[in-house]
Amino acid sequence: MSQSEIEHLFTELDETTSILRDALTSSYLDAFIENMDNIIDEKQVQIEDGQPNESVVKQLQDKYQLIDFSKVSSEEKRTVIQLLMLKAIKEDKIQTNHQMTPDTIGFLMAYILERVTNVTKDFTILDPSVGTGNLLTTVINHLQAENDYKVSGYGIDNDDSMLSVASINVALQNQAIDLYHQDAVDTLDVPLVDMVVSDLPVGYYPLDDNTANYETRADKGHSYVHHLLIEQSINYLKPGGFGVFLIPSSLFQTEESKQFVEWINQHAHMQGLINLPDELFKTKQGQKSILLLQRRGPDSRQAKQILLGTFPSFKNKPELAKFMREIDKWVASNLAE
Repeated sequence: MSQSEIEHLFTELDETTSILRDALTSSYLDAFIENMDNIIDEKQVQIEDGQPNESVVKQLQDKYQLIDFSKVSSEEKRTVIQLLMLKAIKEDKIQTNHQMTPDTIGFLMAYILERVTNVTKDFTILDPSVGTGNLLTTVINHLQAENDYKVSGYGIDNDDSMLSVASINVALQNQAIDLYHQDAVDTLDVPLVDMVVSDLPVGYYPLDDNTANYETRADKGHSYVHHLLIEQSINYLKPGGFGVFLIPSSLFQTEESKQFVEWINQHAHMQGLINLPDELFKTKQGQKSILLLQRRGPDSRQAKQILLGTFPSFKNKPELAKFMREIDKWVASNLAE
């Protein structure tokens, strides 16, 4: 599809979402979810308690006939859903932890996973904080584009609205992803996976009783949820499997970091820590980095030199390409057989 065709599809979906929002006096996000469910359900308008009324149903059905996903690629579908979610975030003033991972960061995380895993067969991937599914489907689309292998994905989230959007993403893109509505700190009903990718929520986890079996739990008070989810992710990785996490850049500067590093040294290899450009973040406190961990296993080993550095400005294409080549050199020197 051309850019104009994507914009046309976005416009049609935005208009039908807005019609539903006004008819149901709901949030943009709730109307968006119901609108997409209608379209996925063979363009049948859901009616509950007489709403929306007949004239709105007729208006929606007429507009639905103009919406055609048949010639749209998975990445283009994901892009359109992302644009609509960005509008929902703006319209509904959705909180920061529910906002989507920017595409550029998703592509970088996918690139790193592709290089370090050297995919040669069907594989499985988990996101324990899947949100709208934007990051997980970005990574899967990238890996499938580069390798002709089947992917089975698993996504966990305790926010039903975000998981509803993830379900829309999965259905439209025909992805083999199982979604679970639950607290990812609890025991997961998923198999061990080949890789993990996640944009981790940041902050304290309030349910102290649930963390009793976690080695990364705080000695006093609440534990950091990002510590817990990294430990959980490593537990669900196959030996030698890789996890790529978007983390706060201050992760290793807190009082709890000593205990966290000790846990890493026992259960994983810390293979990389790459800072993202300052330009992506409004404040120093909000800055993020990409953490690369590998679960220990019979065939894993600590890299001779940890992958460290800072991505150049994404606006500087030559420097960015140069940095990617440096990652390739690092993989060849430190992880290649």
